[in-house]
Amino acid sequence: MALSIASQQPALLILASRTLEKLDAVAKQIRESFPGVTVKAVVLDLSSQKSIRRAAEEVNALVERVDVLINNAGIMIPERHLTEDGIELQFGTNHVGPFLFTNLLLEKIMKAAETSPSGETRVVNVTSAGHRISPVRFSDYNFEGKDLAPEEKPPPGLPASFFKDGEAYSGFVAYGQSKTANVLFSVYLTERLGKQGLVSYSVHPGSIWTDLSRHLDEETTKIIGATGDFWKSQDQGAATMLVAAFDPALNQSPGSYLSDCQVAPAAEHATEVATAERLWHLSEELVGEKFNLDRQSRL
Repeated sequence: MALSIASQQPALLILASRTLEKLDAVAKQIRESFPGVTVKAVVLDLSSQKSIRRAAEEVNALVERVDVLINNAGIMIPERHLTEDGIELQFGTNHVGPFLFTNLLLEKIMKAAETSPSGETRVVNVTSAGHRISPVRFSDYNFEGKDLAPEEKPPPGLPASFFKDGEAYSGFVAYGQSKTANVLFSVYLTERLGKQGLVSYSVHPGSIWTDLSRHLDEETTKIIGATGDFWKSQDQGAATMLVAAFDPALNQSPGSYLSDCQVAPAAEHATEVATAERLWHLSEELVGEKFNLDRQSRL
């Protein structure tokens, strides 16, 4: 995906990842293929709010504007772990991390929206069809065994293998919750800042074997393998992200969730603005900071 973006000669391409060696390898490939493109590498660990704040500070020092932000990182694990900030690891890494990083860059994003045609400034959140597994569990987002409201429970009909007897934690349900949060994050950004020119899309890239599966055991890998009839290459998976980031035709298509390069319906529990607003406030609590979108809309 980075090479595809670089081929269009952006003024600056910033790559962010927690592994500097991988960043340097991709940056080297870009410089060799497109020597006219300036590329910068920023170390970013989305499971650590301290790392996120450092990375955002670095990015803000590099640029006056951010035209497109693609939040494409995540984790899927079968066992319960917490981030260093005390948040369930999948929710913390897949949603809270991108939420914080985006908001820390939002002033620069809105500067781009001020001078660009409406809808060209975009935030892309990579989600998954797995968002259908679970709504956001506001009553027990950390999987501590607390009672859930009826609307927070997983939908009926999920495979029994998704659950372990006597355990409050399900890695699949936790993943589904985090992916629903990605969709709702896009819903709320567009709802609040769309009139100022910022649009956010959530993207299901398709079924792809990537490093996302590195923490899965044999049993869990078999379960995942049975969920798709067609498995995409990484290039095929990147296609929908690129459409979400750059395709001008989307400006004429209502909707915020994409699959197979097309606007598609998301699960009902991932579409309500009121739920998205509730998630926004919970996310602010989890990062210990309020973000004034009314102020951003006036910048």
